[in-house]
Amino acid sequence: MQEIYSQAQAQTSASSNKVLKNTYMLLALTMAVSAIACGLSMAAELGRGTALMMNLAAIGIVWFVLPKTANSASGIYVVFGFTALLGASLGPTINYYLATPNGSQVVMQALAGTALVFFGLSGYVLTTKKDFSFMRGFLVTGLIVVILCAVALMVAGLFGVNISGASLAISAAIVFLMSGFILFDTSRIIHGGETNYVMATVSLYLNIYNLFTALLHLIGASDD
Repeated sequence: MQEIYSQAQAQTSASSNKVLKNTYMLLALTMAVSAIACGLSMAAELGRGTALMMNLAAIGIVWFVLPKTANSASGIYVVFGFTALLGASLGPTINYYLATPNGSQVVMQALAGTALVFFGLSGYVLTTKKDFSFMRGFLVTGLIVVILCAVALMVAGLFGVNISGASLAISAAIVFLMSGFILFDTSRIIHGGETNYVMATVSLYLNIYNLFTALLHLIGASDD
């Protein structure tokens, strides 16, 4: 009985390692695609309206298209399209910061901070093998609260209410939430909770994307 249990553990570990390897390989490729799309968007000087449409299209893809293709080879192309849209949508935001006096430093600091947080937290989970599944309820609740607050601030902004301070608070909350999701999602992969590397890649990509944009907002505000 012990031997069967050990064999099952070994098979689970081998499967998790394969998912982890494929996830990081696909994640690296999607980050490259996203960077290229962002560079093209910046060069074309796309407007914020176009960026918003790209964000909405990306949301539609991840909600309606990806679940139907995640278990097939076409799911990889869907992920590339999704990350290209989100990367291109960042163009106007980065152009905005680059136009400020210390804009290039702000962007580089946000990139460096994002890389440091991601590799640090992922490395911690991979080294310690800790299970962070207990964080699920807290993270989901926090995400719902942040989304509702962000929508409320958008509505308040339409009526001329000063939302700069509250906006910074939300960005700080996003940084903490995405850090928690990096721990949670990496833990799910190595413990067999996520067996589809396409879905795992999308989860980690969104963590990185949201972490970067939140850090960009915070660092840009502090620089001002």
